[in-house]
Amino acid sequence: MEQFTQWVQNWGYGAVFLGSLVEGESVILIASSMAYLGHLSIYKIMIVAFTGTVIADQALFLLGRHYGPGIFDRFPKFKKPANRAFALLHRFDVWFIIGCRFVYGIRVTSAIVIGAAQIPLWRFIPLNILSAVIWTLVSCIGGYMLGDVMKEILDHFSLIQKYFFKALGLIVVVAMAGWFAWRWWRSKRQPDQG
Repeated sequence: MEQFTQWVQNWGYGAVFLGSLVEGESVILIASSMAYLGHLSIYKIMIVAFTGTVIADQALFLLGRHYGPGIFDRFPKFKKPANRAFALLHRFDVWFIIGCRFVYGIRVTSAIVIGAAQIPLWRFIPLNILSAVIWTLVSCIGGYMLGDVMKEILDHFSLIQKYFFKALGLIVVVAMAGWFAWRWWRSKRQPDQG
């Protein structure tokens, strides 16, 4: 456990930055939980997560703006999420720009789509920043609150581990006994069917 804690303290903020560049909410949640446990600073996590997500979406927006909708023809894997994002953008406009960060599966393509749709830069930047603030607060505060649950698990880890391995052993024994019983029953039935 001590090695894991040391690893989190050494690499935690880097993992938060990388996680915030893509759909990495789980990284943010875990890091924020570790902040609750006192291993990281929640304020630093918020700053790093906010910075990473703004940079990522700004870069993807500029990519979409430069290459246009044709970029999705070059990468067919992103065509379906892009079509969904285009439809949502046309339907919800500003609300989509603010909320696309929260839609799993289209987050990365959304910023490209917004750029490809030629949304003006002066309009995208403040909405991107507002969206990043909301996303950062929700992700970090949610993770921080989950830290209490994580603390309970870690406080009782040896007890959980003890019963987990006992239960696992019992499941293996029962499964093997069931398999042998089934094989024995099947072998007894086969001659009768012949």
